[in-house]
Parts: sequence; structure tokens; C-alpha cells
Amino acid sequence: MSYKFNLRSQFDSIMLMTNELIEELKQLESPYCSFYHIPPVLTKDEQTIRNEIIIKPYFADHAFNQCCQSLTHVYREHEHSGRVLNRYPGIIAVNTQNPSDLINRINQINQAKLAFKNMILKIGNNDSRFEAVHNAIPNVLTLAVYRQIHFEQNKPFSVRFTWMHKHSIKTFTKAEAITLLKNSENYGVTNKINAEAWRALVNKELHRVSSLSDKEKLRIRRPTPVSPQVNVRFDAKNRYHVSAALPFILINPSEDVKLGHLTDYYKKETDPRTIKRESLVERLFLQRY
Repeated sequence: MSYKFNLRSQFDSIMLMTNELIEELKQLESPYCSFYHIPPVLTKDEQTIRNEIIIKPYFADHAFNQCCQSLTHVYREHEHSGRVLNRYPGIIAVNTQNPSDLINRINQINQAKLAFKNMILKIGNNDSRFEAVHNAIPNVLTLAVYRQIHFEQNKPFSVRFTWMHKHSIKTFTKAEAITLLKNSENYGVTNKINAEAWRALVNKELHRVSSLSDKEKLRIRRPTPVSPQVNVRFDAKNRYHVSAALPFILINPSEDVKLGHLTDYYKKETDPRTIKRESLVERLFLQRY
């Protein structure tokens, strides 16, 4: 069978189970529900790091509806970035006499999502994967389908939100960095710089990296957009955090559980004591390790 058929079948299975989960949640008592709308990043702004994010909170029935809808938000919307995906933080607290049934449903969905991801990763290179996925499921946001649904059933002391700053880090040898730069000669930003100026820029970068010791360790430390996370705490030593890309499901919570709110994000001023590393290639965030 073709990739197209397999991917579409697996995707349809995920969406069917997710909709069944939503219907199950609607049948349960929900003592608390929150949802925090984050303004989406537009395609024209996806290269810009946001210094502030003003959220809009919802609670009770309105929040519940928003949370349920977000579980199936996997298609790209007009003018919204396909690279910087929107997050849908929230908490759905539910009471059920059969928690194992609900947990099994969520685990089935998460396993199906992992299977979908593994099917895609077995397809050639990135270009082949993109073509195969979008031929099977036009306009889908692949990473949005991958998102796991997180839950907790063991009565934590608190469930709160924070904003997380992350960096994508990849290490290189000098030779690997030179190969990367040579390959980049073929991918100039044609709308901002002409081919001759681009080659001159890359040659200057190559000269800078070539002058390093062969034993020099290098890395690309690229900042990623700030994102919300859920912090689950049982006691001082027993805690964990997970992504808040989707609403967090809290099963049979205790009546006195502490539930936090996601607040607006404002980028903090850089600590003057922070040592800033000089980039060897600023556009690639390439620096000495």
C-alpha cells in the first residue's frame, strides 16, 4: 500500500479517537476548566521573537468548549505561520468512576500519534516527507498532529503554568561546520541579497571558521519561541513539567488542589552579568562550544 493511503488512514484514526475522547469528556462532570488563548503568529512575523504575549483567559463552559476544539486544531489557517505553531494551554478537570477507561483512550491516541510520526520518519528525506504528508493530508500541520495529550490521575498538590525559554542546540566539528557553510552557498536569501554578495558573505564566514583549530568544538545554539508549560507538583521532591501545547487533563482531582493561571508574558531584560558568546556565524547562531 502507498504512503498516501497509510498516512491518511492513520491520521483519520487519530482524529476519530480524538473526537470520541471529546464526546467522553462532555459526558463527565467537570468541576474546573480553564483555557488561555494565545494570539497566533502570522507568517509575516514568524522570524520575529515576541517580547510580549497577551493572553485571553476563559473559564467554565466557554473554556471547556475551547479546550475540546483545540484537541483537533491540526490544519493551517490563512495567514497563520506553519512554522511557529500556536499553543493551546488549559486545564480540564474531570470526575469519573471509570478513570482507567479515560486513561486507556488517551493512551491509545498518544500511541497512534507516535505511530503516525514513525511512519513519516521512515520516508526518505525532509522534502520527500513533506510531499508525502501533504499529498495525503493537504494543509495539515504535521507537528500539531504529533502533540501528545498529557494527563494526571494521582492527585497532585498543584498544577500551575509557567513560560519556558528553550534553545535548540546541535554540536559540530570544524569540518562539519565548513561543510554546512559550503552547502549554504546554494541557499541564498534572494529577496534580501544578490548572488554575488551572498557568495562573498559565505566566503568570509568560511575563512573565519577555517582559521580555527581542527580540534575546536562548535555548536549552533538557536533560540526557540517562548512557550507555556504545565508544572505538576506533588511535594518538594516529586514534581514534573510537560508542554502546554494542548490542554492538560486532570482526572479525579482532590478538592483542595492548587490550580494556577497562565499570565501574560513579558520578555525580561538581559542580566548584565550574563556572558554573551560571540557568534562565528551570526545568521546560523554558530559559536564556539
